[in-house]
Amino acid sequence: MSPRWGAAREDTVSDKAQILIVEDDLDLSDMLRDFFDVQGYEVRTAAWGEDAIRLTVEHHPDIIVLDIRLPDIDGYEVCRRLRTQHRTHHMPIIFLTEKRDRVDKLAGLELGVVDYITKPFDIQELRLRVRNALRRASLAAPANPVTHLPEGPASDEALGALLAGDEDWGLLLVSVAGLDAFREQYGFVAADDVLRAVGLMVRNTAREVGGSIEIRHLEPHDFVMITGEPSLSAVRERIEARLSQSLEFFYPLSDRDGVTESPLSERLAMLIGQVTHREGPFDGVPALKSALLAARAPYRQGQPGCDGE
Repeated sequence: MSPRWGAAREDTVSDKAQILIVEDDLDLSDMLRDFFDVQGYEVRTAAWGEDAIRLTVEHHPDIIVLDIRLPDIDGYEVCRRLRTQHRTHHMPIIFLTEKRDRVDKLAGLELGVVDYITKPFDIQELRLRVRNALRRASLAAPANPVTHLPEGPASDEALGALLAGDEDWGLLLVSVAGLDAFREQYGFVAADDVLRAVGLMVRNTAREVGGSIEIRHLEPHDFVMITGEPSLSAVRERIEARLSQSLEFFYPLSDRDGVTESPLSERLAMLIGQVTHREGPFDGVPALKSALLAARAPYRQGQPGCDGE
């Protein structure tokens, strides 16, 4: 049974922000799990550094509270290895430790931890530090005002991390063509509804496939899904299955009969393209983006061969 903590449930946490607590003191770990569960977080725990890395890659938590002293590898090594992977290199990490020396704090800050709290600690202070770290992380990443997905420099940085790393990555681009013309005819609200719906489709696809899939905007009308190469075909199959529900339903009922008769350039259409690490090397992020945009081709229901390969 969870203890009564006195503090109100954290009302700033939306869609159950995920927190990973890495602590080998099982009593303390259980206490923190119960506490943050009451605050409205989705909580996972690990007692070993290797388990922490595995859980982070599998579930991509929003923040990690990480003890330095662990039974296998220490918190510094956990942090160092997470910072070398593109999916985790910007994840907020708070060190939780008995170490108080200035050199220990500097070592953590050098690895990019966002905060540092020493034992014994005030549980409400830790709660506020976690909340503030999540707020800073959300403000640091520019988001599309319609879909709330990262865009601009944040997307370029993620692609740059791919090129700098050694993972077997795959990119799937889903683009909405004809949206500007649609906006001119039916207005901003209708066009935003289209973009929002496609963003939801992409998110649901990532949720169905599972694993660690990043979703970002390459351009305002372009969604890029960053995943491991082995998962790329499953992601693409799911996206194409969702595209079987035609975009013609975004048009007013009176206009739908003529939509499919219009040239592709004059109506809403979906373009799909993919690029993997095998097609490199790429001379920087602009070259990678150009290759991805060049790989796009129209998706036509019932014609899976139109894939931009």
